[in-house]
Amino acid sequence: MILEAGEQGANIIVFPEAYIPSYPRGMSFGALVGSRSDNGRNDFLRYAKNAITVPGPETDQLGEVVKKAGAYTVIGVIERDQETSGGTLYCTAIFFGPDGKLLGKHRKLKPTGSERLIWGEGDGSTLPVFDTPYGKIGSLICWENYMPLARAAMYEKGIQIYIAPTADSRDTWFATMQHIAIEGRCFVLSCNQYCTKDMYEEDLRETEEMQKMPHEITRGGSCIVNPLGQFVVEPVFGKEEILYAALDLDDITRGQFDFDVVGHYSRKDVFQLVVNEEKQ
Repeated sequence: MILEAGEQGANIIVFPEAYIPSYPRGMSFGALVGSRSDNGRNDFLRYAKNAITVPGPETDQLGEVVKKAGAYTVIGVIERDQETSGGTLYCTAIFFGPDGKLLGKHRKLKPTGSERLIWGEGDGSTLPVFDTPYGKIGSLICWENYMPLARAAMYEKGIQIYIAPTADSRDTWFATMQHIAIEGRCFVLSCNQYCTKDMYEEDLRETEEMQKMPHEITRGGSCIVNPLGQFVVEPVFGKEEILYAALDLDDITRGQFDFDVVGHYSRKDVFQLVVNEEKQ
């Protein structure tokens, strides 16, 4: 898909949250308050073995493909810690340059709900915004986008192409994407998976929890929003599709004429934002 998008002239390519190896929707990992099951531990083992290290052999392989496409690429992955015990997983967005080099990563700061059982928390040291010929790009993942101060940190860094990989396809999500675009006066690229039950491996489909899930597990909903909160590409549901759009960065300046969230519309004499970007 990277090659396909590159052949179509894409300069920035975005994939969903936890795309490699997957967002494990419908799985409980055998957890109840006060207990975990042996089967659930084995599910976690399987998930961990399918996670990747960053950097690692999988990022090298991805980088080779990204280089062929010649596009900045952002991919949601599950990252396995390689700095300490190796036992913690992170929901991470990794960034590649058009030369295929790994530019950096963002680890999700706060997993949501049951995600906290399988993913650790990132810290402020992975909140990058990269300056590219196509604008400054950065990312917050899924419900991090409901954290006002996390958004403010991105705005302070001058983000122009705001990338929001997600697993949320509810109607309220699209209102959020429009709000962020108009609040940050930036383009918002939201990418979500389309997933049906038959995409899961057979032994997973046979579990009691998966049998309760509908056939269409995730309806999609990827979309692109301009700095005035208008859809450049409406959310796409019910199928896999690569979305394309040509974005005019001058639209950002047009939008900032009457609202610049960290410029003339800020009140830094009243409000101050402190971001701890030290590695924890």
